[in-house]
Amino acid sequence: MVYFRNMKWIGISGGWRKTNQEIEYKIREVVQKIIQCGDGIVSGGALGVDYIATNEALKFDSKANMIKVFLPTMLKKYSEHYRKHANLGTITKEQAENLIKQLTQLKKINPKALIENSDINFTEETKKIMYYERNSKVVDFSDELIAFHIKTKESEGAGTEDTIEKANKKGIPVKVFDFVI
Repeated sequence: MVYFRNMKWIGISGGWRKTNQEIEYKIREVVQKIIQCGDGIVSGGALGVDYIATNEALKFDSKANMIKVFLPTMLKKYSEHYRKHANLGTITKEQAENLIKQLTQLKKINPKALIENSDINFTEETKKIMYYERNSKVVDFSDELIAFHIKTKESEGAGTEDTIEKANKKGIPVKVFDFVI
């Protein structure tokens, strides 16, 4: 792992269900500034904000030394989970495959950039618990948090709020961008 002088790890948190061009632009702008300052990003490897942030970081950090992605389970199990939801229609097949491709590529480029959770008890019943534990790991590794809090008809951003609360309890700086779509 490459560390730069005074390098900070910036947690990125936000909605996975929906984004729009305004949100995507802001995520990309924020991640560019982080990487260009010599700092790294930490995310949870989900769709939406996490996917966009990792995508942008990889443009500036081709060796993935400034990227950490914490998964709630092992990549293989996580991939199965996303493919299942694509088959159920919760997400599109394209979304599932793009995320799986991104995470697989990240692991290939730098295996230390993708932190898998070896807990094999990831089920639909434990999914929320595992995601919230993943949020804790993102915060624990971060020196500060930037949250993209997206409110939609389907969601009030409970996972993002959980991450913000954990960062506040840790006492690290938190910057929140609020969006309603």
